[in-house]
Formats: sequence, structure tokens, C-alpha cells
Amino acid sequence: MARSLDDLLAEGVSGRRVLVRADLNVPLDKQTRAITDDGRIRASLPTLQALREAGARVVVAAHLGRPKGAPDPQYSLAPVAARLGELLGAEVPLAADVAGDDAVARAGALGDGDVLLLENVRFEAAETSKDDAERGALADRLAALADVYVDDAFGAVHRKHASVYDVALRLPHVAGRLVAAELEVLTRLTTDPERPYVVVLGGSKVSDKLAVIEALLPKVDRLLVGGGMCFTFLAAQGHGVGTSLLEADQVDTCRRLLAEAGERIVLPVDVVAASAFSADAETSVVEVDAIPGDRMGLDVGPRTVEAFGRELADARTVFWNGPMGVFELAPFQAGTRGVAEAVAAVDGLSVVGGGDSAAAVRQLGLDESAYGHISTGGGASLEYLEGRELPGLTVLADRGEG
Repeated sequence: MARSLDDLLAEGVSGRRVLVRADLNVPLDKQTRAITDDGRIRASLPTLQALREAGARVVVAAHLGRPKGAPDPQYSLAPVAARLGELLGAEVPLAADVAGDDAVARAGALGDGDVLLLENVRFEAAETSKDDAERGALADRLAALADVYVDDAFGAVHRKHASVYDVALRLPHVAGRLVAAELEVLTRLTTDPERPYVVVLGGSKVSDKLAVIEALLPKVDRLLVGGGMCFTFLAAQGHGVGTSLLEADQVDTCRRLLAEAGERIVLPVDVVAASAFSADAETSVVEVDAIPGDRMGLDVGPRTVEAFGRELADARTVFWNGPMGVFELAPFQAGTRGVAEAVAAVDGLSVVGGGDSAAAVRQLGLDESAYGHISTGGGASLEYLEGRELPGLTVLADRGEG
């Protein structure tokens, strides 16, 4: 087990510089660059506030989007620094660089309880480099900014990146509050979950979720499949899917999974079909064995929502990852909303597996507190459930003092 933030606080951090890798990768409006969902920033607050209150001098590293390893104004963390400052009730200046002259000067000038945000770590090509020496050189510069490292970026622990993995090799390190909370929940999902254990998977592609399906099928009581990925399963059952998203190369795999799982895989019985991928398209609800050849399914239908609700009604443990349809467009929101409400109503542990599912909960205005846990890391959650080794967690578990 990794050392915890409480272990670090017990040792005392007043006057010490603490580098916190946070997950502040929030969605921005393309035109205004306003933050459209600050959930990840809010999730970082418990660790940052605890360090501030203990008198630490906090240096925060984070990424935003996928810049090409060079400074790009559209991916600047400036909006994040402003919002983080609002939420902390204190100014959070943004360094002009990642670990360059401005970052060094500002980090050196911090007072007890101050917070500095470094510019987007992905402005440095070395952050995501496959070359250990390149990542190491950036990690050396980042480590020089602080005395101790806290990883609180659960959404990035599956990446072997300089600010996630290599820095922890160079400094005394602990897991932040968010990483600890995520791990506690995922451990409950993977070790003796209370039954019935039901997993709900959506999203667009079977290929993206194949590994987690293979890993979970032996462990779950029921697997409910919606979203674009359901059409490849429906095709495997012999149904025509019109112009719906279809991964033809995965049909045989889906056929095998259906044969292995029997009735434990539950598929939609009806879908909302549309003439085009558009909020203005003509729509109709059709049975899954009667999807017109010129239409695409963009949401699960009302009978499916009812059926999935029945499958969830007696569940004691639920993991949901992936929307049931194109919830960003109003005509195709009902499926995701209905299933999200059924997950929230579960009398037991309900976990929303990050990514688009967490975004859907917030965009649809659902009560976040109705869920046992909303993960900040979709990809990291799935890889953990697949049983894969996550570099950011492996390095934290090493108790080495740098």
C-alpha cells in the first residue's frame, strides 16, 4: 500500500514545498474557453486544502487536453487557475512555464499555505515521451521544485508520464485523498463485491471495452450493454442494425461472449432510431429486430430503460461506465437519464466510472450525491478493473524515499 496524505501530514509539512500532481483536465467551451464542468477541480480540493491548512507551499502540476508537446494557448491552464482560486478562496497564480525559470522563481517565492499552478505539463514533449531519459530529465526539473510529491491525479495513474511516474522515483511520495478514495472503491468492486453485482457498459465501441468485458464477465451477475457498442452485439445475434455504429471485425467476438455468458449479458430491446446524427433528425422508437436499413440507433428506447431498471432493482453493487446514447443531443438523452436514475436508486454501492458517464450525470442535472462514488478517471478505472498494472500506482506502492 502507498503511504497516505495523512502519513505525510503527521510528519509535518509546514514550510515544505509539496508537488501535487492533480487531474484538472476539464472540458472547455471551444469559443469562450469557459470551463463547462469543474468536477475534477472540485475533486482535487480535499488534498489541496489539507496541505494549505498544514502550512505547505503547494506546487500543482496538471495537464489539459492533448497539445503536441509545445506551448499552445488554447490548452493553457489559465481558466483552471482562475477557477481553482475561486474554489480555494485564494489567488492561484499560473507559472508561465512547466518547470522553467518562471516556475522556479515562483515556487521559490511561495509562502506557507500558498498554491502555485504550473503551466500544462503536456507543453513539454518529455512528459509523454516513451524514452526514459527524456522523461527523467523533465522529472528532475519538476522534482527540483519541491521536497515531497503527492499524486492525486487518479485519471492519469494509468500513464507512464514524467509527472505521474518518474517524479515519484525522485521524491518521497504519498497518495493524495482522491487517489486513496478511488482505490478504496475499486478494491471493493474487485474483491468480494456484495451481490447481485451488476455492471452497465455503454459508449461507442466494443473494442474500447473488450478487455474489461472479458475481465468482468466471470465476476458479475449481470452485464447490461447499451450505447453504440450494443449494435455490434445485436448484429452478433443476427439483427440488422441499419446505419448504426458497427464494428464488423468484433461481431464474432461478441457472438462468443454471448455464448459464454448466456443470459447474463442483457441487451436493449428497443432503440431510438434517427435519419441522421443530428438533434433535428426525424426519430422513432423501434424494436431491435426492426431497425430500418436507412436509420441509425442513437439511444436505447423506453422499454430498454424499464428492462435495465428491473435488472438493477435488486443489485447491491453496480459499476456504470459509458452513456446509453448520444446524451449530448436532446432527443437522445432519455436512455442515459433513465439508466443513470436507476443506478442512483440502487440500495448498495453504486459507482459511476468516470469519463462520459460522470459528464452525463452533471450535464443532465442529476444529483451527484445519490451515487456512492463518481470516479474522475474513466480509462484508469477500466484498466484497474481489467487487472492491468497502472504505473502511477505501482510507483506509489514503492515505499522508497526518493
